[in-house]
Amino acid sequence: MDFFNQNLFLYLSAYLIAGIPFGYLLAKKFAGVDIKNSGSGNIGATNVLRVVKEKDPKLAKKLGAITLFLDAFKGIAVLLAGIAMGASDSVLWSIAVLAVIGHCFSIFLKFEGGKGVATGFGVLAVMMPLAATIAIAVWAIAGKGLKISSLSSLIALGAFIIASYLLYPDVPEIHSHSPIWIIAFIIFYKHIPNIIRLFKKEEIGVV
Repeated sequence: MDFFNQNLFLYLSAYLIAGIPFGYLLAKKFAGVDIKNSGSGNIGATNVLRVVKEKDPKLAKKLGAITLFLDAFKGIAVLLAGIAMGASDSVLWSIAVLAVIGHCFSIFLKFEGGKGVATGFGVLAVMMPLAATIAIAVWAIAGKGLKISSLSSLIALGAFIIASYLLYPDVPEIHSHSPIWIIAFIIFYKHIPNIIRLFKKEEIGVV
C-alpha cells in the first residue's frame, strides 16, 4: 500500500470508526432507551448515565463506563494503527482531528453526534500525553467540586490548551497548535447549548 492510499485508508477509518455511536447503541440494546430522545439528547457517557439511571442505576454505571471507554478508544485505535504503519506526525494529527469530527458529526446519525470530549481527550492523550494528564486531573477536580459535567469538560479543555503551549511550545513536524485549536473549537461548538443553559442556571449536573 503506497503512502497516499495508506493515508486515505487511515483518514476514512478515523472518521467512520469514530462515528460509531456506542452510547446510543448500548443504551438501546441493554436498557431499551433511545438516548437521542431522552435527557440532553446527547449520545455520550454522561447522558447514558443520566437516562439509564432512571431505570437501573447499576446498569447505568456500567453502560456509562463502557461508553466512555469506547468513545475514547475509537480515536486511539486508529492513531495506534497509524503509528504501527509508520504514519508521520502530520498524518497522525489529521487522524486525531477526523476522529473528533467523526464522533461529533457522525454519518450514521445524519451528521449529528456527541460532544467530542471523550474522543477528543483520547486522541490528545496519544499525541500529547503530559498535557492530557494535566487536563484529566483538572477535569477530575472540577467535576468533584462543581458536579457539572459540561463545565468541568470545558475547564479541562482550557487546561489542556494552556499545558500544550507550556509543555510542547514547538509541536514536532507540524510546528503549529492548529489541530488542537480545531479540536477545541469543535468541542466548544458542540457545548454551546450547555453554555447557554449554564448562563441561565439551567444546566443539569451528574452526581
